Amino acid sequence: MTETRTVVVCGSTGSIWTEGVGEVGCEDATHEHQRFEVHVHRTAVALADGTELTAVSFDDADPYARDPAPDFGLYLDARWDPPWPHEHLDWPDFGVPDDAAATLDALRALLARARAGERVEVGCLGGHGRTGTALAGLAVLTGTPPADAVAWVRANYCEHAVETPDQEAFVASLA
Repeated sequence: MTETRTVVVCGSTGSIWTEGVGEVGCEDATHEHQRFEVHVHRTAVALADGTELTAVSFDDADPYARDPAPDFGLYLDARWDPPWPHEHLDWPDFGVPDDAAATLDALRALLARARAGERVEVGCLGGHGRTGTALAGLAVLTGTPPADAVAWVRANYCEHAVETPDQEAFVASLA
């Protein structure tokens, strides 16, 4: 499932909020407020070897609404604190993880859970940069050549996935 929401950013205060959800971050009419359309992902992804998992973004309205809940989640943003078993990876927004080996270990463990039949998900905040890069890493681990993994994720998950040249280079380095 992919929905679209409007995120509002106040250029003066740096406040960010989802339009129509919760508190407004800035009510000063003299400030410039920019609106951006964003995807909310709860997207099933089948990797090259047939392994299935769900890629998610953080939904301010109800971040943990699932039916059924996953058995395990790997989250790339500290805002996630779901009631089901999960782990976090230290991964800066719009960046790449400092420890590629630890990241690959976490992705391998997630893949093993999915292959064992567990319902697993991976997600960051917006569901594009870090989530897309993690999906590309999982694609490589399941047989997709590193040179093709970013294009594969964009074709099979979301065209906005893997946001930066550094993230693309990270995927390419998995060769």
